[in-house]
Amino acid sequence: MNDLAEKLPLTGEPPADEAPKQRGERRFDWWGEAKGLFWLILAVLGFHSFIAKPFYIPSESMLPGLEVGDRLVVSKYAYGWSFVSPTIPNPAAMFKGAVLHQPVESWSFQLPAWRGRVWGAMPKRGDVVIVTPPGQTSDYIKRVIGLPGDTLEVRAGTVILNGKPVLRGPTHYKDLPVDLNATCDPWQYPEAKITRADGVTVCRLPIVTETLPNGRRFDTVELGTSPGDYYGPVQIPEHHVFLMGDNRDRSADSRFALGGSEKGLGGPVPWENIGGRAEFITFSVDGSATINPLSWFGSLRSGRAGISLHPEETR
Repeated sequence: MNDLAEKLPLTGEPPADEAPKQRGERRFDWWGEAKGLFWLILAVLGFHSFIAKPFYIPSESMLPGLEVGDRLVVSKYAYGWSFVSPTIPNPAAMFKGAVLHQPVESWSFQLPAWRGRVWGAMPKRGDVVIVTPPGQTSDYIKRVIGLPGDTLEVRAGTVILNGKPVLRGPTHYKDLPVDLNATCDPWQYPEAKITRADGVTVCRLPIVTETLPNGRRFDTVELGTSPGDYYGPVQIPEHHVFLMGDNRDRSADSRFALGGSEKGLGGPVPWENIGGRAEFITFSVDGSATINPLSWFGSLRSGRAGISLHPEETR
């Protein structure tokens, strides 16, 4: 017993050969956590680049179907992949936009432009697509109106494709709720902001339903005379598409010069600049949310989640 007692530690500490092992078990594995975070970020970026990504509606150019504050899903694989497909974060731009609140064109880097698409497919007439204007990095959302080989012109607000006017229904009106994200600016929509008999304030917009030659139809806002009411005619080159916003008199699209004060798309857009197809709305917010999480649910607009962005088929 005396020999055994002499061999046991008297201080209650573990034997010397076990101490390093126990201390190592308590050490935080920074390298392992960093690797796990790296692979997680890579998986998310890969999904956003090749499968689908979220998109936020920042403008009213696609009224009445899409409102400021709508969040939607864009499929990246619908037309194949091009140089605008990958999502590559730009930390400097993110810091300027999120922390310094400085205007930035995009929070992402863009790869050098190349011609063609991987497993490319041409959009269908009537698709709602995300497009990056040539030479820029910001994303627009517009509707495909003209395809390669089409001759397109606009006369008195009517789109004419290959010599035939696009079918337009009678003018009717639609009431859109007014909130912090949809203010119904009187400069943009004169006399449209009204209070109904039920006490609800709405933006009452004149609507014209268009039906494209392939039978796909959708609503457009028709406010009257505007610079975009007359355009062309132009013939759309191979591998190009002509894009227009549904809010016809308040949309910078293929009818307007690229960049500058007009901030348009500069005519038909190369199909390489199409980033994906808009699929459906996930949720929509009215702009009333604050940093208080309790306000987040109250800012959700009812009835918009799940709305498909594929146009109605009439045949």
